[in-house]
Amino acid sequence: MIDEDILFEYEAELIEYTAEEVIFSENQRALFYFQVQHGSVKMYNFNEDGKEFVQGMFGDGESFGEPPLFGNFKYPASAKAISDVSIIKLGKESFFSLLKNHFDIHLQMTATLSRRLSYKAMIMKEISVYPPEHRVLTVINFLKQKEGSPADYQVELTRQQIADLTGLRVETVIRAVKKLEEDKEIKIINRKIHR
Repeated sequence: MIDEDILFEYEAELIEYTAEEVIFSENQRALFYFQVQHGSVKMYNFNEDGKEFVQGMFGDGESFGEPPLFGNFKYPASAKAISDVSIIKLGKESFFSLLKNHFDIHLQMTATLSRRLSYKAMIMKEISVYPPEHRVLTVINFLKQKEGSPADYQVELTRQQIADLTGLRVETVIRAVKKLEEDKEIKIINRKIHR
C-alpha cells in the first residue's frame, strides 16, 4: 500500500503481535494508521448469538482500519492477528500530513477504500439474498479476482474462515463446497479448493 520508507519518514513504528493478539477493539477511538508488513490480520465482530463474523482479512502490504480515521468515529469492529504479524503503525496526525504531502498516495488510498466499500455492498447482498453455494462461490471469485484471476486459483482459506466471511456455519460451508464440486464450479485437490 504505502511505501514503508515513506511511513518511517513520518515517524511510524514497527510493532510485533503474536497470533490471536488483539490490535484494537470495537468501540475504541481510531488514532493510528495500520499496515501489515508480514503476517495476517482479521477484522471481526460478534453477532447476538456470539458467532464471529469476519469483516475482512489483510496480509502483507495491506492496510486496515482506515475508515474511522477519516470519519472520526470509533472502530466498528475489532482487529486481531491471525498469525504472528509485524505491523507498521503511524499516528493519525502524521498519517494526514503524509496524505497532504503525497497526493498520489491519497488517491491510491481513496481507490482502496472504494474497492472495500464495493466488496462490503456485495457481501451484504450475498448474505441477505442468496443460498450458501452462491455466497461461497462469490467469496472465492472475489479472492481469485484480487489475486489477478489466475487460471487455477487455489483458495488459501479454511472452511471455517470461509464460514466467518460469509456468515454461514462451517457445516453449511462444507456442504456448499461439496455441492459446488459436484456442479463442477470448483475442484478439490488435496483438500484445497481450486477455481
